[in-house]
Amino acid sequence: MYRRPLQSAVRNVINVNNHVINVSNVTASRAAYGKVVHQEAGFSRASAACQPARVSSPSLTPCRTLHLTSQLFNVKETRQHTEEEVGAFTKLIEAMGFTGPLKYNKWKIKIAALRMYTCCVERINYDDFFDKCSLPDTLNSWFLVAQLHVWMCLVRMRQEGREGKYMCRYIVHSMWEDVEQRSKIMGIDASHRKEGMKSMTETFYAAIFGYDEGILSDDCVLAAALWRNLFNCECEDPEQLELMVGYVRKQMQYVDALDGDDLILTGEVKWRPLVEENAQSILKVATPTYNDTGL
Repeated sequence: MYRRPLQSAVRNVINVNNHVINVSNVTASRAAYGKVVHQEAGFSRASAACQPARVSSPSLTPCRTLHLTSQLFNVKETRQHTEEEVGAFTKLIEAMGFTGPLKYNKWKIKIAALRMYTCCVERINYDDFFDKCSLPDTLNSWFLVAQLHVWMCLVRMRQEGREGKYMCRYIVHSMWEDVEQRSKIMGIDASHRKEGMKSMTETFYAAIFGYDEGILSDDCVLAAALWRNLFNCECEDPEQLELMVGYVRKQMQYVDALDGDDLILTGEVKWRPLVEENAQSILKVATPTYNDTGL
């Protein structure tokens, strides 16, 4: 019998509290509405005050028209590369060393990687580099010039998502196979060849870090990276460093202008010469044609 009076008292207290809250909400809403109406009225009076002044006296400075918009305007809108979304299974098998599904056939990407490496060693006039940069005509000098162009290709292809990174692996693989074959042709024995390959591997990855830092920084940092890696800290002519810094900058500009899908399918890169009389910026690059039968 004691529950009913207690329940009735609790219901009365709850009803009273709800009524007070509702009254408070209505009062607050009316106050906020009145404030907004007051602000709008003040803005209308200010606009009306500006209109007569603009018409009656031309010597006075007219009131500027207010443009209210929520749209944001950028100075320059550029397409940003977005990381490709892959599933958990693809990430797992790639972490284990395998390759997940790609947009293009793997064999076509491998062939394009071999073509791109061939462009780094066959479409470059090494005599110009040996002459202009005072480099000795040796296998090591050839490797230093070749790795510079291979690095520029790696920088470009790493921008093309998983397919580009897959292509980078075979560009580097083709480079080491070529270096080993050239050392065998020159008659270098196995022990010296193993030591030379180890030294070249350390030089290559150290050069990659230095060139990456240089291309993202100013010309002084890039010149320091070229002085350490290409010239072996033996360059005393600042004009040679200036020539190579300009060469790397214009080549990167040229490679960045190439279409990514065309590079993945063809691997064709036509390098600009070391010395140009009328060097100009790249405006439009000729698009290569992909021929599936001409492998």
